[in-house]
Amino acid sequence: MLLELRIENLLVIERAELRLGTGLNVLTGETGAGKTVLAHSLDLLMGGKARRGIVRPGAAEAWVEGVFDLPDELRKEPELAAIFDRLPEDAGELVLGRRVSATGRTSAFVGGRSASAGDLHQLTQRLIAFYGQHEHRKLTIASAQLAMVDAVGGKAQATRLKKYRSAWHQHSKAVAELDEIVSRDQARERDLDLLRFELKEIEAASPSAEEQAELVTERDRLRHSEGLRLASQAATVTIDGGAPDDGSTGGGVSAGLAAVTDELSAVKGVDPELDALGERFEGVLLEIQDAAAEMRRYGESIEADPGRLAEIEERLDLFHRLERKHGGSIAKVLQHAEDCRARVEQLEGGESRELELRAEIERLELTLADAAAELTSARQRAAKELSASVSEQLEDLAMPGASLEVELKPVEGGPGPSGAQTVDFLLAPNPGMEAMPLREAASGGELSRVMLTLAGTGSGADERTLVFDEIDAGIGGHTATVVAQRLRSVAADRQVIAITHLPQVAARAQTHFTVEKRVTAEIATAAVSMLEEEGRVDEIRRMMGAASGDEAATRHARELVASKG
Repeated sequence: MLLELRIENLLVIERAELRLGTGLNVLTGETGAGKTVLAHSLDLLMGGKARRGIVRPGAAEAWVEGVFDLPDELRKEPELAAIFDRLPEDAGELVLGRRVSATGRTSAFVGGRSASAGDLHQLTQRLIAFYGQHEHRKLTIASAQLAMVDAVGGKAQATRLKKYRSAWHQHSKAVAELDEIVSRDQARERDLDLLRFELKEIEAASPSAEEQAELVTERDRLRHSEGLRLASQAATVTIDGGAPDDGSTGGGVSAGLAAVTDELSAVKGVDPELDALGERFEGVLLEIQDAAAEMRRYGESIEADPGRLAEIEERLDLFHRLERKHGGSIAKVLQHAEDCRARVEQLEGGESRELELRAEIERLELTLADAAAELTSARQRAAKELSASVSEQLEDLAMPGASLEVELKPVEGGPGPSGAQTVDFLLAPNPGMEAMPLREAASGGELSRVMLTLAGTGSGADERTLVFDEIDAGIGGHTATVVAQRLRSVAADRQVIAITHLPQVAARAQTHFTVEKRVTAEIATAAVSMLEEEGRVDEIRRMMGAASGDEAATRHARELVASKG
């Protein structure tokens, strides 16, 4: 159900917001007032191509936004999974948007996030069925006609179709995987050779981030061994005294501190405060002497080892080569090794997987055949029912003697995603005439009436919003009344939106909008407003061609509104 439709700067409409209701919603207005803007806006929301000059003059862009009630079933469709993955899981409404710049560039949005026109089309074809004079070609599209046949079967047929499509997708997936395995037979050994080589190279190197860090530390120490040795010796001399490398001591920081502790020891026991300081100096002396011993041992351990340095450089160079080839870090090198192992296992198991797939495909073919047979049988029954029902109803729509035949034909090349048949609607508009494809046999008015008859077929299974764009054009009198009754009947269990010029249709609406054009010296604009009861009476009187002072027409209009037509 379409809850709200917002339009900005589209053709003559500067800004409009329609809060639509259940049942029959109508949009009326003078010819040229801007009623077709609704059709344009819905066409954009459905992923249609933006027409030239669609942006209101003087505006930088046009914007259309639709708020839909989101059916739970929609989230479960595999074809829409990628779209709904980007949306919050608890969203109860679906907001679709389309922006058109004055230069003609368009952008689409789903739930406030950037999307494609294709995403909009995928979603809206499940939410809206659009019928209008320029949309008659949809009745000549086999998939649309097939959907109408399936709608006759109601929810049971919807379940059969879901079962069939599940089997078809599983079968197609298995066939595609088998085709990939077979097509890769020649390339398999080449790929295996490369994967095994890369895996062997990584396993032989056995790299680790910990080893790399340790090697870098050791390399830096060897590279600067002479500087480290001299620095440690100089520090030892400063602490212990003596010249570097002569082994002598005396005169250093250590000797000075020893003299201080000796002097303090001479008066130990006289003053507790001084004794405490003396103990601290003794501790410092011991710490310095210990550090000096460690420094001496460190200096003695520093040796230049060109051979070891070369080994480390070679090992680190190997690590760097692997990093350059496989992602830039040791972690990614190790991940590549894991990927190679998995791919090798997959390719080595190709033959066994091929046998498994062939067996699985045989099983799926039987399942698919059973589902297709069940679907076909139900469609054959529905085709007869649809043909009889539409032919009977066309009699009431000023097409006496007309008949519709529903012809099912096998799909060329085998079953497809919608079953094993295509369908063609054949119309004989007059008695004694040969039934011909609908696209060839019907005039514009006849096509409109056939379309209205078909629209409500199987309504219990199809919950989409139906939109009729002046489907009542070219008819009047009793036929107009029948069309109005039919629209109201179709709207009994779903939302219907009708752009109309017939008072009989407008009178049956549960929600009534009107478009009024205002022309100034600068630019023409149109405003959309929702009418209450008195406003509806005035609008229906206008649609009847009567002036505001015509009391008889006003009474008639009031009676129409009160009686819902």
